[in-house]
Amino acid sequence: MHVPGRERVFSLPLWASVLVAAGAGAILDAGFPDRDWWFLAPVGVALMLLALLGRSLGAGLLVGLVAGLSFWLIHIFWITLYLGLVPWFALGGLQSLFFAAGLGVTAVVLRHGPRVWPSVWGRLGLLPVIVAGLWTAREAISAVWPYGGFAWGRVALSQSESPFGPLVAWVGLSGLSFILVWLSALTVQLFREPELARTLRVGVGVGAVALVLAIPAWPTIQSGTTRLAAVQGNADAGLFAEYDPGQILQDHTSATLPLIGETVDFVVWPENASDIDPTRSKAAAQVLDYVSTEMDAPLITGTITRPEDTYYNSSLLWKAGRGAVDVYDKIHPVPFAEYMPDRAFWRPFAPDLIDLIGRDYGIGTRDNIFDIDGVLAGIAICFDIADDQLVHEMIDGNAQIILAQTNNADFGRTDESVQQLAIARLRALETSRTVVNISTVGSSAIITPDGQTLDSLPTFTAGAMVQTVPLSDATTPAMLVGRGLEWLVSGLGLAGLVMCVVSTQRQRRRSFHPVI
Repeated sequence: MHVPGRERVFSLPLWASVLVAAGAGAILDAGFPDRDWWFLAPVGVALMLLALLGRSLGAGLLVGLVAGLSFWLIHIFWITLYLGLVPWFALGGLQSLFFAAGLGVTAVVLRHGPRVWPSVWGRLGLLPVIVAGLWTAREAISAVWPYGGFAWGRVALSQSESPFGPLVAWVGLSGLSFILVWLSALTVQLFREPELARTLRVGVGVGAVALVLAIPAWPTIQSGTTRLAAVQGNADAGLFAEYDPGQILQDHTSATLPLIGETVDFVVWPENASDIDPTRSKAAAQVLDYVSTEMDAPLITGTITRPEDTYYNSSLLWKAGRGAVDVYDKIHPVPFAEYMPDRAFWRPFAPDLIDLIGRDYGIGTRDNIFDIDGVLAGIAICFDIADDQLVHEMIDGNAQIILAQTNNADFGRTDESVQQLAIARLRALETSRTVVNISTVGSSAIITPDGQTLDSLPTFTAGAMVQTVPLSDATTPAMLVGRGLEWLVSGLGLAGLVMCVVSTQRQRRRSFHPVI
């Protein structure tokens, strides 16, 4: 029986909550590329929250773990093509533990928050904000820890093609995640408020969505243009691929030769486009000199360098006759793929697998800006594009364009490359910069500051994109605020959690010591 002035008491049986959580994880994944049914992402989040209603911390941890495993094991299944089942389950399991912790404490808030904020408008106004803040905090922590974190799978990354996508220019990726989860949490809370007329609840929900979508897109402000050529060599450049030394360099050279005669300001090749380090090989240096001379333009190429016995995944700014005039070493090499952290600790668990990673890349310390004859380009190598801090450093360094070099050869035709392209598209919107996402095999595309695809190449096909693209030196609100908004909303979530825990402890003490 419903008591006026109180929310609806709703709780699924635990077995049903677990089933809903499992389905919700799959639904959330369907909101991401390759399916890209972006509208399903907030639906998946809402179903997870529904499964948490009435749950204790322990049960919330279980529901969260099931939801996390369902989402992550589907979302990163592409890892199995390159490393097999053990790393897939290890990474998916780790991320699911974060998921479990996040949803576990969310269950506490959903269960005890209505007592802390007993008015209906207090519940509608505060509970969704706290829930969204806790979700954002969990994403923020897992994006930076451990070993630099794994900034993949954030809810915001499902919205690269959606009407919500342009919001990242105002609030950044963490802010967009917060808004989407807030809308989901508000919908669930409206469901729990039967004392409000149905038309009022529908009106509040629709009004919230309309209010968010009414925020205008950040205007793109062009400060100039540059003409570039981005080359996809269709090279078998996988970590464990077998090829003759120089084959990948030859593939990218061959794909560039048809462009001779084109007038461009620079040429950009992908990550690992030169499988021979031209800073140590005279023959490779001669090839790059030839390309730069014939194109009458600098060349930006990826390669593996080894100064002072430390390997780096590097990008070189190469000019004919001068060699590498600037170098960027990847700052965020991928743990358990590009280097093995704490090798002695992890090796006993899977020695054959750990030994596959025979080369440990160093962590770069150089800035990620190239001055290409007056054009300031931010350089991102593969996973760098997912790192919020590195993107902020580019803009702080006055980058006018972002060159995202990547090598997706290990992942075949899986979802990995389109997931990465979605991140690149959101970065274009977030920074109001052209982003050139250039891969060895695809997905390669040029994304303009308004998130539109100016040019693209078919996957596993050699080719080039030659385009005049806008430059910008404007600063979006997301870049101006930096990561402060992430700290703010995360802090709101954690503060709300503390208030719920303190209130619950006080309630328990009163029940043990009744007033006589």
